[in-house]
Parts: sequence; C-alpha cells; structure tokens
Amino acid sequence: MNNENKNQDKGINRRNFIATSAAAGAGLMMPKMTRAQNTKEKASSSSDDLNIALIGTGAEGQVLMNACLKLPNIRFKAVCDIWEDWNLKRAYRLLKKYGHDLNKYIDYREMLASENDLDAVIVATPDFWHHTHTIACLEAGLDVYCEKEMSNKLENARKMVETARRTGRLLQIGHQRRSNPRYRHCYEKLIKEAEIWGRPTTVNAQWNRAVQPDLGWPKKYAIPKDKLKQYGYDNMHQFRNWRWYKGLGGGPIVDLGSHQIDIFSWFLQSQPSSVMASGGTDYYDPETHEWYDNVQALYLYDTPKGKVRAFYQTITTNSNNGYYETFLGDEGTLQISESAARGGVYRETGSHVPSWDKWIEKGYITAPEQEKPDLSAGVVLDVRETLAPPKHGIPVKFTDPYHQPHLQNFFNAVRGREKLNCPGEIGYETAVSVLRVNDAIKAGRWLEFSPEEFEI
Repeated sequence: MNNENKNQDKGINRRNFIATSAAAGAGLMMPKMTRAQNTKEKASSSSDDLNIALIGTGAEGQVLMNACLKLPNIRFKAVCDIWEDWNLKRAYRLLKKYGHDLNKYIDYREMLASENDLDAVIVATPDFWHHTHTIACLEAGLDVYCEKEMSNKLENARKMVETARRTGRLLQIGHQRRSNPRYRHCYEKLIKEAEIWGRPTTVNAQWNRAVQPDLGWPKKYAIPKDKLKQYGYDNMHQFRNWRWYKGLGGGPIVDLGSHQIDIFSWFLQSQPSSVMASGGTDYYDPETHEWYDNVQALYLYDTPKGKVRAFYQTITTNSNNGYYETFLGDEGTLQISESAARGGVYRETGSHVPSWDKWIEKGYITAPEQEKPDLSAGVVLDVRETLAPPKHGIPVKFTDPYHQPHLQNFFNAVRGREKLNCPGEIGYETAVSVLRVNDAIKAGRWLEFSPEEFEI
C-alpha cells in the first residue's frame, strides 16, 4: 500500500472512531443544564474559586498546568489522559503535591459523567482530538480553554464555534500572545493610537528551531496497541510524535507558525486575501515526518491603508535568530517576540516622519538607546547606505509564564469579569489562514481567500 492510500485509510478509521465517540458522548447531554446553571451561579457570586479539569497532560498540558498553579483560586478537580502510567500519573501526583483534591481518568467521557461540580475544562490534546473533546465539554455545560491549532480541519473548528454559540458557553483558543501585556501594549498604544509605523507595507516573521530527535518513551510504559488504535494512533511513535503525521497534526507551520500568523491579522486588522508557499520534507525521514519540515509562506493583505506583504518562515534544522515578528512601515518598524529579551521600535529618518517625542513623554516607548555615530571619527558610509535608526524600547516588563495571562483572561471571563481575548471566532479565522499554507505548498501557486471563508 502506498503512503497516500495508507494515510487515507488511517483518516477514515479516525473519522469513524471520532464520530462513534461523539455519538457515545451524547448521553452527557442530560446533566448539561444543571451543570451550566451551577457554573453561572458561581460566575455571579463573590467567590473567585473555580473548579477545573485538564484533558491531555502531555508536554503542552503540563505547561498549562504549571501556569495555572501560579494563579489563585484555581482548583483542579480532574485530570484525563490515555497514557495512564506516565503522563496521567505524573500530573496527578504533582497536583496532589500542591494540595488539589482531584480524580484521574483515562477516558474523557467517564470524567464528564462523573464530575458534577466543574466550572471549566482545559483541552490540551493533539489537534485532531480538539473538536471532540471541546464539543463534549461545551455540551456538558462547561466553559472551555482549547489549545491551538483549534482543529486540523476547518469543518470541525466551525462546529466548535457553532456549539459554543448554541450552548452559550465560553470558548477560548490558546493563541496566548493575544493576552501578553507587551503585545497588547504594542497593539493598543503603538499601532492603534500612535500609528507608529505610518503606512504599513511589510511583515517579516520566523520561528527557526534546531534539529530535534523524535520523541521516545520508556518501553515498559508503552501503551498497548489495541488501546492506541482505540484512540486513533497506529503505534507509540505516532502517539509521541503526532505533530508530524497527516490527519493528526499540521506540521511546523501549524504547530509554530499559527501563533505568529495570528498576530499578522490582529496587528494589521485584516484577513489575508491570498497566500503562496514553498516547503518540503527535505531533512527528516518522510515515513515518520509526513508534514513539511520547512515552510516559507508569503501572504498578501489588503488593509485600509494599502497592500501589505507578509513573509513567514519556519525551519526545523537551525535555530538562528529564534522567533520574532517584525512590522515595517514608511515611518517606523516594530519588532516584537514572546521572548521578553527581544523587541524594539525604530523610527525612520525621512523628513516625512513626525517626531516621536509625544510617545516618549506618554511612556509608550523609551528614549533612543543609541545616538548617531560621529562620522568625523572615521565612519564612512557607501552612497547606498544610511545609518541604522536608533532603538526605542517597549516599556512593558513581562516575566510570567507565557500562557499565564491568557489563562487568567479565560478564568476572569468565566467569572463574568472580562471578555475573552481570543474567542472561537478569532481562533477560526486564524485556522483558515494557517491551514491554507499546506494547501498552497501542495498546489504550487497563489491561493485566494474569500471574505466569506473567515465567517461562521
């Protein structure tokens, strides 16, 4: 059997299993109203305490769990993971150590049927499970924080939003930069108010990651094959490295690029009109890395101020310069990264550029960190060169775990005190933009977006 047919067969099996699981979970509809009413009563009360569960206690689940442990009034009541002897046991023991009174489950349906005092659930399972777990929790009357990518299929992402609307529950998608105070400062103060870049023209961004071996596992704790099949995996390698497999994840452009491509649309306040891309599995074994290990994508945005071209690169063979986003306009440049050590604002020197003294006085940016060099001291410029503009700092310190503000925003929304920073509708728009990149690589040409594609 060739790889294409093999992948198609695997996809059919997973779809059938997920459909069966969703049907089996329909029995969870019965307690929905009671649980939803309890949640609303808690949200309107003076108590800040929230009872939560975590589905998926792997690497990402652990990151979210650790961030939650730094937030007050959050009580874990349940954790759920199919890797009982490793992920589940480790998460359960850690939470017990921190004083949480909780239960552990292998199957999410048993958890939802057994836990009657939950307020919200965090979903940190592989992408192809997101819609099943999220929809089941929403139907059970619970608010949901679901990690990105929202889903590896747009029709499933759409169903997630539709279910949230129908049930009246909250759905936050884990694009955590939307709640990062440095990013919010740049958007609210530097872009919306100061329009510090003038007319935006170009975006450059990347996430370069060094070569990494495939994830292994302790052999004595391997999940039995029949159990893996039950949950949509062929073997332990696929379970541990699902991000590389078609039908399970979406490759680095989804795993890494999704975070940053989301920022393109947010800062430009526009959805892309077209995309072209190049990529391939050029380094790793295509038998175990079905998705592209390098991607270069070019988006075209038609913004209110004119066209903007946005270039994005993700590679998995070299970590040079890490990850960042750079927004360039005819008056200035904003560079920002989730890494707090990186970022700055640079003013162009042309006579058309207004002074930034006002924004320095308001505390939106710091004073220049470097003065122009003394050309009389021997610095010689070529006729084609200009001096690099001085750097202005972004005066927002942020050293908390990256996911913490986004989780806090979600929990405060559950309490009825804030609006979600990344509701399902925004997560869906990003999924449309990101998932199309893999299609563009396969097509080998520009692919157009229609405005209707971003709407539900």
